[in-house]
Order: sequence, then C-alpha cells, then structure tokens
Amino acid sequence: MMSGWSFFFAGGLSFLLSLVLTRVMIWVSPKIGFVDKPGHRKIHANPKPLGGGVAIFWTMALVVGTVVAATAFMQSVSATHQAFALQQGLWQQVPLIVAMGLATLALHVMGLCDDRRAMGPYSKLLIQLGVTAALVIAMELLAQHTPSLRLRVLTTLDAHVGGPWLSIVVTVMWIAAITNAFNFLDNMDGLSAGVAVVCATAFFVAAVSIGQIFVAGALSIFIGAVLGFLVWNFTPSRIFMGDSGSLVLGFVLGVLTVKTTFLPEDANFQTQWWAVLAPVIVLAVPLYDLVVVSIIRLSRGHSPFRGDTNHFSHRLVARGMSRRTAVLCIYLVSAATSIAAIVLPQVRSELGALLIVIQTLLVLGVVLILEQHPLPQPELEDDQRP
Repeated sequence: MMSGWSFFFAGGLSFLLSLVLTRVMIWVSPKIGFVDKPGHRKIHANPKPLGGGVAIFWTMALVVGTVVAATAFMQSVSATHQAFALQQGLWQQVPLIVAMGLATLALHVMGLCDDRRAMGPYSKLLIQLGVTAALVIAMELLAQHTPSLRLRVLTTLDAHVGGPWLSIVVTVMWIAAITNAFNFLDNMDGLSAGVAVVCATAFFVAAVSIGQIFVAGALSIFIGAVLGFLVWNFTPSRIFMGDSGSLVLGFVLGVLTVKTTFLPEDANFQTQWWAVLAPVIVLAVPLYDLVVVSIIRLSRGHSPFRGDTNHFSHRLVARGMSRRTAVLCIYLVSAATSIAAIVLPQVRSELGALLIVIQTLLVLGVVLILEQHPLPQPELEDDQRP
C-alpha cells in the first residue's frame, strides 16, 4: 500500500485531521444534545460531549479515500516498476476497502443510534454478527477471482472439515469478539482508545516486519485517527467516543488482524504454526477483560452485556489507584504482551514460542492478582450498556 515515509505521512495526516474533527465535535455535540449524561455507574459528574467516534470514523474514511484516489492518479503516471507494483497491489484491495468501509459505516451508525437511545444488547449483537458475516462471505465470493481479497483465518482447515465454512464461522466470531472487547473496555477516560493504539502499533510493527504493506498502511491511518481523538479523551477527558467509536475501533482491528498473514514469507504453517497466536497475545488484555466480566455477570444471573463496575480498570481504582494511574497501568500491561507477540512470527522453535506463551500467561497472572479486590455489589438499576 505504502512504504517508508508514506506510513508516517498517512498517519500524521490522519492524526491532524482527527485532532481537528474531535475538537469540532467537542463544540458541536452539546449544541445538538449529543452528550453522555451521568448515571448510577458513570464516573463523570457532568454531561460529557459524545461524538469522538464520529471524528475517528470520518478521519479514517477521508484519509483512506484520499490515499486510494492518489494511488489511482499515480498509477496512471508512474514510470517505475516498483511504484507500479505497489499501486497495483493496493488497487486490487479496493473491493475490500469499499466493503470494509460500508461494514464499518453500518456499525458506526448503529453505535450512533445506541448513543442516542440505548438499543437492546442482543439486537446489537445480531447486527454485528450479520454485518461481519456479510463482509466475510462477500470477500470469499470475490476471492474466487482475486484470491488476495480472502478474509478468513485458519484456511488450512479447509481440506479437513469439508470446505471453508468452519473457517468463516471462526472468523466472524473472532471479529465480533474483538469488536465487543473494545466496546467493553470503553469504561474509563482514554482506556479503550489508548489500548487500541498500543495493540495497533504492535500489529503495525509485525506487519512491516513480514512485508504486509497493505495492512501496515491501514494501521498507520488507524493509529493516527485514534491518537488525534486520544489527545482530547485522555483523563481528564473533554469528549467520549461512545459506541459509535468503540465498535469501530474493535471492528477495524479485528478485520485487520484477519487480513494479516503472520507467517514470514520463508515459513510455512506446519513449521511455524504458532505465528497465528500473535493477534491473541497482542489482544490478551482486552480479551481477558471481556471473558472475566462476562463470567461475573453470568454467574450473577445477569446478561453479559449489562453494564457494571467489575472491569479490570474499576478494580484497580477500587484498590486505591487514581483513574489516570489505572489507565496507564493497563497500557503497560498491554504493551508487555504486545512486544512478545511482535517477536512470535520470527521464532523458529517450539520452545521459543512456548516461552512467549508462558510469558503472556504470567502477565495475565499479574492482572489476576491485581484484580483481587471485593467485587462491587450488584447495582439496583439495570443498565444495558456494557
């Protein structure tokens, strides 16, 4: 998609545009009543502008559109073989870019509706699964003519379980899990956006190291857009992203992890199968929080989508940390697992891969110890928002 300084240019452009659009939303949102009001489990005392998700989504849409348009122009005038090859590679991905953009727009609009008036959690989940399944299946159909458009994990299973359907189901469930993990994580100033930047940076480094130029370019735009918002969202925040932003963050990251081939070019699945664990290790902390909070809610007879204060971040604050310190702590824990995942695709032995997995489990063990604080009592008011 891009190379060298092009990554920094795209990321910088995305950052500046997001910075400006988020500031605009801080001004516009209260005027149109698009605010998040304090509630029984909300940690802010005054209404807070929503609309950060609008800035993030439209920043990515505008920058990606600009890159595609510039590539189309350069392809018509390029004289070098290398430049033409890069542009041609991006041009082949345009159907994926368009389909992914439409799917992200659908979730963004759903999030806006939910931010305005809370939707039922299961209707939201059904829409997520439907949109994700439509994207994966559409790319599978197009991949019959252009294999590079395929959007599935574990394609090696196709020869053993009667076709691609198991892979499609696993892919849809993975993307939906990451989408909801970042939605759940959006419970404290700067938390979901900051963890998204940490994880995306790890994926960016891994993508560059194994030559996944298209994914690296998309991640640079994503990182810039989220960082521009984070300037205004880090504690004490001046704006929230809302579901219209957190759903976009998780969905885009989920799709890009599927699109990335974590195996180096000179390796094969049989000899370095552990490389596919890289996204799980990078996203270990968001996934851990999703699983633990869901188990707690289910054990109390509640919906896993019912909002409460049992998240890792809330437990850290309950142990005496300030909100800023708790958020920074989670950043560092996420970075610790992410760094290990960057190395994983380059590991040549099962022992080395095992050590990285053990290291990740030890980091999660530290998280488990830090979480050992009495659980808050169930709230009297039932709020459906995670």
